[in-house]
Amino acid sequence: MLVEVLRGRAVVGSQVWDDAVVAWESEHLTYVGQPRPGDPDIRQAGYILPGLIDLHCHGGGGESFPDATMRDEVAVAAMYHRQNGTTVLSAATSTMGFGRMEFVLGLLGQACEEDLIEGIEIEGPFLSRERCGSQNANYLLAPDPACAELLLDAAGGYAWAMAVAPELEGAADLVECLARRGVLPAWAHTNADSTIARRMNDLACTLLADHGKAPLDYPVVDHLFNAMREMNHRAPGPVMEYMAAARLNRATVEIIADGVHVSNELVRDVVEILGPDSIALVTDAMAAAGMPDGTYELGGLLVHVTNGVARLRGGNLAGGTRCLMDIVRNVVACGVDLATAVEMATRTPARVLGRTDVGELREGMRADVLLVSPELEVERVYRRGRIVA
Repeated sequence: MLVEVLRGRAVVGSQVWDDAVVAWESEHLTYVGQPRPGDPDIRQAGYILPGLIDLHCHGGGGESFPDATMRDEVAVAAMYHRQNGTTVLSAATSTMGFGRMEFVLGLLGQACEEDLIEGIEIEGPFLSRERCGSQNANYLLAPDPACAELLLDAAGGYAWAMAVAPELEGAADLVECLARRGVLPAWAHTNADSTIARRMNDLACTLLADHGKAPLDYPVVDHLFNAMREMNHRAPGPVMEYMAAARLNRATVEIIADGVHVSNELVRDVVEILGPDSIALVTDAMAAAGMPDGTYELGGLLVHVTNGVARLRGGNLAGGTRCLMDIVRNVVACGVDLATAVEMATRTPARVLGRTDVGELREGMRADVLLVSPELEVERVYRRGRIVA
């Protein structure tokens, strides 16, 4: 039986403990607390963290989840993020031909069976043409519960969320379908005004509570600010409605806090307004994550990466090129304390997924543990108690 004991500064819950011991046997943590007689005298430099959880990722290491044709391509992307500290990964699709989406969802469902990834968000095809961003507009569809059922079935029960532009005709029926299936609506790629955003979020909360099958009774907001109507003081759009909902525990907002998608100052302000319970840090990473500048693919579209920034030929941002630990490090550099930044990459996304076995350093939890340097660079990753090569 594998037994491991680490000692050093650790992020435990919402605090950083200056001297903690984290121990596990096999796959589960057996002790998290103050040093005991017989524990190691040598303390690790840097920090001991829980494994990170990324809700929204399109790929990495040169491979793309939406564009994958075989299991090994999915494995390359998943392992890139795992080696960099993301021990629970949800793969996101992209808008493509319907048959192609069904195929890749089946492939990702198989990857969940094999424990390469641990969830799927279906992003596309029920999104706004005006705010499609890097989604392929040629394949966008009006919300259709029958089509949604086919996509959910293709995912084999592993889809936890489906992206929806709430202003589209048929969105209400689609949200009803998702709530009945225990799947969260994820507001995304939307041109909604504030009235529609509030009304549809309230409807989703009611339907999710009524059916009681989803991990939460409220929706997720995909990459807040990005691919949605801009905020204006006379035409506020959906952003402030989603922030207000998050403040009232009626939504969880995702933020791509990589210093490119949202300004660092705005990230800091949103964290100070909402607190970590309502925010999940995500990468929105695509194939170029961890790779040099060049041309890559996302949902069948060519993406050009220059100085680490991914864009379509027309200039739209096309996903991220960072892993989640990079984003945690950037959020700390924004002025957010380490424990808060870690919580937004661990406990909050775990709650979104309905997971009670990951996201914290606590006795009985799965032994997903990171050792990072004082500069928050990943040095060692343990997943299910075993070191990730």
